[in-house]
Amino acid sequence: QVQLVESGGGLVQPGGSLRLSCAASGFSLDSYAIGWFRQAPGKEREGVSCINSGDSNKSYADSVKGRFTIFRDNAKKTVYLQMNNLNTGDTAVYYCAADLPQGYSPSFCVSGRTSLPDSWGQGTQVTVSS
Repeated sequence: QVQLVESGGGLVQPGGSLRLSCAASGFSLDSYAIGWFRQAPGKEREGVSCINSGDSNKSYADSVKGRFTIFRDNAKKTVYLQMNNLNTGDTAVYYCAADLPQGYSPSFCVSGRTSLPDSWGQGTQVTVSS
């Protein structure tokens, strides 16, 4: 099984920072592409950031580029999303999902289409408010 658990969300003021964690259980995280996605109330799910299995390629949505950073710690079996200079538009439930290495593409990273649909975690809430 490929199973992921998100954590690290919370309430922050505009301009603040959070680090989200996407932790693997029961499999080797470094063998998969990992994507971060978010969904705000009344909006479609959107891709936020993506990392390939070898950590040689990373992608970011235009709305977060320069503010967010994705990175992986294989020893901890965790992919992180460092979020800096948060604004109210970042308020959403954040999810992570996995795909096979060859799945690293806009189909997965932007649209969330994965051959491992059961990998989706339960999500973690991020609220940016003053």
